[in-house]
Amino acid sequence: MKKNQDMTDTPRKTALTVLNSLSQKKHHHLDRIITDSIDNTDLKLSIRDRKFLNALIFGVLRWRGNLDWIISRYSKTHLEKINPEVLNILRLGLYQIFFLDRIPDSAAVHTSVEMAKHTAPPWVVKYVNAMLRNAIRNRGSLPFPSLEENPTTALSISKSFPKWLINRWLTRFGLDETEKLCNALNSIPPISVRCNTFKVLRDDLLTMLSLETEMVSLTLNSPDGLFFVSPKKAIHEFSVFKKGFFQVQDEAAQLITYLLSPRSNETILDACAGLGGKTGHIAQLMKNTGQIIAVDQDSKKLTQLNEAMKRLGICNVTTCVHDFKTPMKKLQNQGFDRILLDAPCSGLGVIRRNPDIKWDVSRKNLNQYRKKQFNLLENVSSLVKPAGTIVYVVCSFEPEENESVINDFLKTHMNFQIQRKFKDLPYNIKAFTDQHGFFRSFPHIHDMDGFFAACLKRIR
Repeated sequence: MKKNQDMTDTPRKTALTVLNSLSQKKHHHLDRIITDSIDNTDLKLSIRDRKFLNALIFGVLRWRGNLDWIISRYSKTHLEKINPEVLNILRLGLYQIFFLDRIPDSAAVHTSVEMAKHTAPPWVVKYVNAMLRNAIRNRGSLPFPSLEENPTTALSISKSFPKWLINRWLTRFGLDETEKLCNALNSIPPISVRCNTFKVLRDDLLTMLSLETEMVSLTLNSPDGLFFVSPKKAIHEFSVFKKGFFQVQDEAAQLITYLLSPRSNETILDACAGLGGKTGHIAQLMKNTGQIIAVDQDSKKLTQLNEAMKRLGICNVTTCVHDFKTPMKKLQNQGFDRILLDAPCSGLGVIRRNPDIKWDVSRKNLNQYRKKQFNLLENVSSLVKPAGTIVYVVCSFEPEENESVINDFLKTHMNFQIQRKFKDLPYNIKAFTDQHGFFRSFPHIHDMDGFFAACLKRIR
């Protein structure tokens, strides 16, 4: 029996706006669309409405393949011929019907029809109404493909992933592990943060966060990490966030910084620093000494990075705008002790946090990413001192972006070798490394984002 739920239309209309923006490809990142459509507007949402809004956006994106298959069963019009905005209305309606038990079917249909009235002619409105009601009547008899007869198609529909990804994973991992991986990537992850030990002890932060969330726990591997669910307000409104007591960061990303093993008073390059998640952790492990040069091609990201460093109380970071697709001549004589290259990648390891990645067809071209990653690695390699270390990392577990890049690099750079032994790490590195010394984390194995990393030691 379905329970009543707040019936306001604002979350649904806003979710439609976000999904439409994503369909129109005006932005490349879901986070930026959400920021532009919600956070940077006068839209005032209760905590309950914001949770509902997030459930709609991320739920539709997680289960889009499944929802589109249902639409194809009940629509005489092919998917590619349905107006994109109408298609998103149908997806929103079906997601509520099939995945949100607390939403009455009548409410899902009514609100979808009302949204259609604002964007489509009467006959399309009738089509939306008829299709949703038909799906409700027949939902118990949907003829899903057989897993035994066609595992690729069956998993693609039931787990809602594009066939090209399912094919890759079935070939590499087998059926059982692919199912587990899909389930993990479709799960709603907790919010993971890193304690800023400059300002607070992790156990004290645990107590503080328990007042702001429904459940908070310590991470199992990272000694600085915590994770929580159901925050009582937006994270940037937490008093402990404003005080700089933590930085949002997945546990796997925290482990990477320990792999880099920064030391006090060293000179370190964060070559693709982005918003500074790892930059802040590097500074933390360096005890705010030495120098970190944080480089990124996006000046707006570096502005946010500087703001984050100020909030965290970090003062050893200098930012610089550059794209390492070309060498950076002004740093040529710097001589870095360590370099972190968090290379742009397909992002297939962070689908659980960014489900829109599934449906971005450009992610399929993994060789394109590989070439760019190799180029970046080559252009930073001359900047590290002899006996220095480069940590190459991507949030993807696909071989083209992982060992292929490293193996190609080592063929032409005989003065580097893979570091296979690690000392003084605060976690069990053997749980994450293989016989080649490659670090790998998987959502279905380690309950964290999917990362790959390799430590490259310059031997001369």
